[in-house]
Amino acid sequence: MNRKNTVAIVLAAAAVCIGLNAQAQDAAAGKAVFAQCASCHTTDGSPLVGPSLQGIAGRASGSFGGFRYSRALKSANITWDDAHLDAFIANPQTVVPGNVMPFSGIADAKQRTNLIAYLKTLK
Repeated sequence: MNRKNTVAIVLAAAAVCIGLNAQAQDAAAGKAVFAQCASCHTTDGSPLVGPSLQGIAGRASGSFGGFRYSRALKSANITWDDAHLDAFIANPQTVVPGNVMPFSGIADAKQRTNLIAYLKTLK
């Protein structure tokens, strides 16, 4: 199976999961899940080890100003919608092979759904 097929399958599965859990999103619970991200990412527009996640929903991958992205993320050509966020949070290396984020992902679909609900509040 090639990379495009793998990504398509992951995104399709994520879309199904998000569709099933759309009513169950809990941004407050997602803020608690974000604690796993806070050592590298801020929510206020200032980068740390990773880029700020302020305004991540709808943003193009590798586009946050003032942060030096890996070649993989700069060329990924992803818009961070629910399906892409879910797939990336589940397994960053599967969605963007070669990215340098040292994070293995969050396996729990409910935690990911809640985290995405929280990220969408960061305008």
